[in-house]
Amino acid sequence: MQEQIKCIVFRLAQEEFGVDVAQVRSIERVQSITYVPKAPSFVKGVINLRGSVIPVIDLRERLSMNITAESTDTRLIIVHVLQQDVAFVVDAANDVTDIDRSSLEPAPATFGSVDIAYIYGVAKLKDKLLILLNLENILAEHEALQAAEIARV
Repeated sequence: MQEQIKCIVFRLAQEEFGVDVAQVRSIERVQSITYVPKAPSFVKGVINLRGSVIPVIDLRERLSMNITAESTDTRLIIVHVLQQDVAFVVDAANDVTDIDRSSLEPAPATFGSVDIAYIYGVAKLKDKLLILLNLENILAEHEALQAAEIARV
């Protein structure tokens, strides 16, 4: 039996990305985000989700992609990374898919506008490529601590 990774598939611009479902707590509709002064620009603020204060990261901005307005498809993917919950704003959350580890390849050295440090690998699916993100690198240790401080405000 081949080992598989179960991934949540989401869209940013025209690209599809995936994260390991084991790190995902929930997928939510966008709700009121409370602005936090002096937070990094990619931290949009915090939300109160079922009694927990969670920092909200604009994943487009974090990955240096063009920023667009929210739509009815915009979602918050609540993930557990570096011992805390964080909400990532994505354009749409599409699907759950199983990926054979054998179909994974490392990210190419030149990968457009997305920093390859943020990419775990690229999965070759039947009709497309899926970029798997490394959430720990997206939210580096010092930024995780800063996000935790923001959530405590």
